[in-house]
Amino acid sequence: MSSEPGHAHSDGDHDHQHSAEVTQSNERRIRLVFVLTAGYALVQAIGGWVAGSLALIADAGHMVSDAAALLLALVAYRVARWPIDAQRTYGFHRVRVLAALANGATLLLLVAWIAWEAVKRINQPAEILAGPMLVVAIVGLVVNLVGAYALWSGDSGDSNLRGALLHVVGDLLGSVGAITAAVGIMLTGWTVLDPLLSVLVAGLVIRSAWGLVSDSIRVLLQATPRGIDADEIQARLRDLPGVDEVGHFHAWTLTDESIVATVHVTADEGVDPLTLPPVVASWLREKRRIDHVTVQVDRRGSLLAQHM
Repeated sequence: MSSEPGHAHSDGDHDHQHSAEVTQSNERRIRLVFVLTAGYALVQAIGGWVAGSLALIADAGHMVSDAAALLLALVAYRVARWPIDAQRTYGFHRVRVLAALANGATLLLLVAWIAWEAVKRINQPAEILAGPMLVVAIVGLVVNLVGAYALWSGDSGDSNLRGALLHVVGDLLGSVGAITAAVGIMLTGWTVLDPLLSVLVAGLVIRSAWGLVSDSIRVLLQATPRGIDADEIQARLRDLPGVDEVGHFHAWTLTDESIVATVHVTADEGVDPLTLPPVVASWLREKRRIDHVTVQVDRRGSLLAQHM
């Protein structure tokens, strides 16, 4: 490190590798559930078309959204293995963000179609083959139970795995709803239950899709990660021993679990500037879970002058 103020000092406790640790067992589990989910989504879409059930088609869209989320989790595992190079010093993590944005935008279009069809069917009820609808929904319940067990029995410390499990649990609830609607139609003949359920499932899809779109846009715009208040952090850093001024704090998301930050500080009179970067970086890691920090020490008074 340079001893002169004005030079950038990085957190020396990290090796500057921006990739996550990959667990082979968890990757295999997610791959299995992805195949089950994507395969059943196709079966469900065909079954919904044959049975005339908009609810099954809507739930197939929900399954597609979750299969896409599982695929993105697999991409995250693979990307974590790709080495960085001189042209891509942060690696290829943003590939996953771009895929999520495209996926979310496509699903929003699907939701619009489902809502349009649901309104038409509520006004003009269509014939529903409740028997085939029930069979397809029961198969979906079994598939989702198998997938949920496979993920639940994996490493609970893996956020990719936890996120995938939440998606599968949502699919499981969708299957329960489809079974309920099919039984209700068989017992009462109320075919309106089908489009009503499709609207409910579309609500689940739009929630997932909008989350993908909004989170992807935040990452691509390098917005400050949720839960991090730049002004509050700068105020807290000023209270650290040896720190005089703090400014130019910036934080952004690199991957789902990796936050990068830079900050400028100045040292109190008589304090060695070289002692500040480890103190500031350690506080940001421990208190705000920012795992890669670059601290630049400027000349005393320079930050105050910039804000006047």
